[in-house]
Amino acid sequence: MVLNDQQIQRRQTLQQLRDLGIDPYPADEFVITANSDELKKRFEAGEELTNISFAGRVMVRRIMGKASFAELQDEFGRIQAYFNRDELCPGEDKTLYNDVFKKHIDLGDIIGVNGFVFRTQTGEISIHVKEFRFLSKSLNPLPLPKEVDGKVYDAFTDPELRYRMRYVDLLVNPKIKDTFRKRSAVIRSMRNYLEAKGYLEVETPILQAIPGGAAARPFITHHNALDIPLFLRIANELYLKRLIVGGFEGVFEFAKDFRNEGMDKTHNPEFTQMELYVSYKDYKWMMNLTEDMLRKICMDATGGTSVQFGENTIDFGKPFERLTLFGAIEKYTGFNLEGKSEDEIRDIAKSLKVEVDQTMGSGKMIDEIFGETCEHHLVQPTFIMDYPVEMSPLTKRHRDNPNLTERFELIINKKEIANCYSELNDPIDQRERFEHQTKLLERGDDEAMFIDQDFLRALEYGMPPTAGIGIGIDRLVMLLTNNESIQEVLLFPQMRPEKIRTADSDEKFIAAGVPAEWVDALRKNGFQTVEDLKKEDNPGKLSQTLNGFRKKNKLDIPGLSPETVATWIS
Repeated sequence: MVLNDQQIQRRQTLQQLRDLGIDPYPADEFVITANSDELKKRFEAGEELTNISFAGRVMVRRIMGKASFAELQDEFGRIQAYFNRDELCPGEDKTLYNDVFKKHIDLGDIIGVNGFVFRTQTGEISIHVKEFRFLSKSLNPLPLPKEVDGKVYDAFTDPELRYRMRYVDLLVNPKIKDTFRKRSAVIRSMRNYLEAKGYLEVETPILQAIPGGAAARPFITHHNALDIPLFLRIANELYLKRLIVGGFEGVFEFAKDFRNEGMDKTHNPEFTQMELYVSYKDYKWMMNLTEDMLRKICMDATGGTSVQFGENTIDFGKPFERLTLFGAIEKYTGFNLEGKSEDEIRDIAKSLKVEVDQTMGSGKMIDEIFGETCEHHLVQPTFIMDYPVEMSPLTKRHRDNPNLTERFELIINKKEIANCYSELNDPIDQRERFEHQTKLLERGDDEAMFIDQDFLRALEYGMPPTAGIGIGIDRLVMLLTNNESIQEVLLFPQMRPEKIRTADSDEKFIAAGVPAEWVDALRKNGFQTVEDLKKEDNPGKLSQTLNGFRKKNKLDIPGLSPETVATWIS
């Protein structure tokens, strides 16, 4: 591993602490009496806080001779701490203050303090520290932003770094925590709502022999002991329906699902959804429940029934609009697709400049047309209802039109948030639908469904009329937190593997023409590999930099000419 100067210095400090007999990573419990938010509120309320214990990460230090200040950060915010040399070290030995506090504490270290709470002359609530101890030494410097004249510099804002090192993101951008607190509130509110209705929360398999319940490309793995392929689930629908067959009348699950598809601002290969199935209900009943539940969740998570998303105010307080799928397409394109043949739909798609190909059946093309021409108009919560049979292989046929199904999708802010069916419980019809999906697989549609023979067998035992819905938790949280990217609402979104940078050996630099005595200086100036050195296109500037480094550090080695450095590069 390549270490920079700060990392090297912190490791030296770590050893110095140990040399003083201080364990930088103690094992015993440190009892905390209150967090930063509680301390401030209790002090403001007039409570005398004379013997408190607090632990936090050092984010700011201001050393002022015999007295110093630090800002300590815990999960709930920051609080100032005051350190006085003679109170911390009442005897002759001032090592704890002069060396440990002033020289061996770095920004990012975690310390525990004991003392009392007071208000400084500038009015800031602070902890007057009577004792402190190391709880954890930080070996990597935090990328802390700097503020000068009201402007913030060096903020930790690069998305790739933030998502890859979420632990750093949470430390230096503490407002990010609010998103995940709100996510927790959304899930808690939804769970409480459903449990209050008497529905049972369950768990179903993640590893499945047949990936069913949705049209999506699965991840494939292999079970060594059974010597069979297995799939990470793309949905938990078919297992929850098995439980309805088994006699449960209302079940739900918060499920991690996996789809081996593209990644963008609204798609992550691992995502969370809640699926609910209730016996003796239909999709119209589920519309009413969904509208009521989302209104309650919005209130619980945000304190109101409307949220701001970008330039739009999304209002959950008003009744949700209801449109049929064909009605929405006709409204926004002028084309009525109902009753059209596959070839006619393909021609209409092409006229609308919607990309389609020969592997797509009518349902897939209709879905593409809707997505490309209609979804972006649907900002306020809107139920899109009554999908063609081919688009909905697990859905009951419409009671008034056998070419349609009793299905709705809830679209909010141009994106699907939920998908609901009056569930198909006719095992013969279901088998025919699965067989049609098999034909689509043979045509090259790798998102078509497999036939699940055990699920068909379960249906043959009889499943009561059932309404089922899946709600995308990640997208719902995006909506309620005003985040356009799904990566912002996942603590650890999927990332490409990080390229670990390794340093070349001294011998490799020497083979490239670098004198042995200059290798360490090159490393300290950022050249960890010969390849790094070869990328330098200005030997004159590099020789000047290295000679300046030599002079500043009083190195007893010969100076360099631009011509010499040029030979290293070439």
